[in-house]
Amino acid sequence: MQPEQFFDLMVKELEIHTEMQPYYKFLGKQSSWHFRRNYFLQRLRYIQAQVADNKNLTIWDCGSGYGTTCLFLAMNGIKTHGTTLEFYYDMVQKRKEYWSRYGDTSLFTCSYENLFDNPPAPSTYDVIIVQDTLHHLEPINDALAIFNSCLRPQGRVLSIEENGSNIIQRAKLYKYRGNKRIITIYDEKLKKDILIGNENIRSLESWNTLFEKNGFKLKKESVQYVRYYLPLQYWFSDPEKLLIQEQQIQSKPGFRRDYFFFGLNFIAQKK
Repeated sequence: MQPEQFFDLMVKELEIHTEMQPYYKFLGKQSSWHFRRNYFLQRLRYIQAQVADNKNLTIWDCGSGYGTTCLFLAMNGIKTHGTTLEFYYDMVQKRKEYWSRYGDTSLFTCSYENLFDNPPAPSTYDVIIVQDTLHHLEPINDALAIFNSCLRPQGRVLSIEENGSNIIQRAKLYKYRGNKRIITIYDEKLKKDILIGNENIRSLESWNTLFEKNGFKLKKESVQYVRYYLPLQYWFSDPEKLLIQEQQIQSKPGFRRDYFFFGLNFIAQKK
């Protein structure tokens, strides 16, 4: 199943599972439709390009949330296990019922657990997906050490992140949380306090340093920046042309790419 078909089916799902609408805002303002769609599809296409060629991969989606990525992979015959600490976990079974008419949802398993309480056994996975999750993992060095341990030789961490160098996003987050980048929250299901990154986004350079320190090599050819244009610009332009222009800008190093793209995708491979 291609990302575009998956997206169309997911929009129909949102009409049924209305509790997901505040998170996936595709049924909100019509003016932001193409802006949100382009961003969603770019990230999904990136994941597809990295893992869809090998259905024998063992994949862990760390921070799987509503399970959207796992469901997409299941629709393509790829087995994935997701773990989460989010309330979204309660929606997973409902979602699997919806998607079962389009593919084998048994390929997607999910559990509610803390990475640090139940780390996977050594050499368990080929790929770890961390989508909108890496900046929440604290202590980050401990998390990356667990990733390194549970990956097989040449295993990969596939990161879908916010660009910590983005000037606009950094200003917004500073206004929201100041310099309080790490906080403690109480998890109702686990009945314990856990440490969490408070939207602790980082630059590509910072991620590279952290991964190198923990036995990984960041693959430069895998780096992709996404979402440059703001919603307002979609009102007056063809969304496909904007997407092509974004891809052209991100393909070359420069001030616009490094500091004004919102999203950052990259692969770190176990040494």
